[in-house]
Amino acid sequence: MSAIWYECKVKYRKTDETGGQKVLTEPYLVDAVSYTEAEKRINEEMAAYISEEFKITNIKVANYAEIHPFENADRWFKSKVSLIAYDEESGKERKSNMYMLVQANDVREAYDNTIHVMKNTMGEYSIPAISESPIMDVFPYFSGEEEETEMLERFNALKASKPAKPDAEIVDHMEFETAEEE
Repeated sequence: MSAIWYECKVKYRKTDETGGQKVLTEPYLVDAVSYTEAEKRINEEMAAYISEEFKITNIKVANYAEIHPFENADRWFKSKVSLIAYDEESGKERKSNMYMLVQANDVREAYDNTIHVMKNTMGEYSIPAISESPIMDVFPYFSGEEEETEMLERFNALKASKPAKPDAEIVDHMEFETAEEE
């Protein structure tokens, strides 16, 4: 199950080093299954960091195929990766682009981290662009061992919302086996 990332812009008042206050609007990423859940999650996450009032000014689906955090890095970079495939019929090279969010300290490290992430890729690719992202922080749905439990809970919640199976199951085209016959 691939993650859907939502970019949420949060507006709040921040006190600087001199004691003055200024209003900032900063983008954050959250992993969620809907806009409603993204709003709920960003409210929960920001309440832990911002003691004053804040406002969510925008929520949109982010176009990141993958998010890759790295330790000892403090900024996020958007890496454009072009996957290269050859169309045998036309004999032409086709490129499909995807965007990754990679954590690093500078552009060079972002490039190296992107290469590291792509090292097991079977096909050819190129990295035509890397730029610093305005994203302040990323809030994944889960991390590490929690992933399987969380995915199972999400699956069970979806399964519970679907109608139950009928009492009879089709065994063959012409035969039915009901729960009573078992």
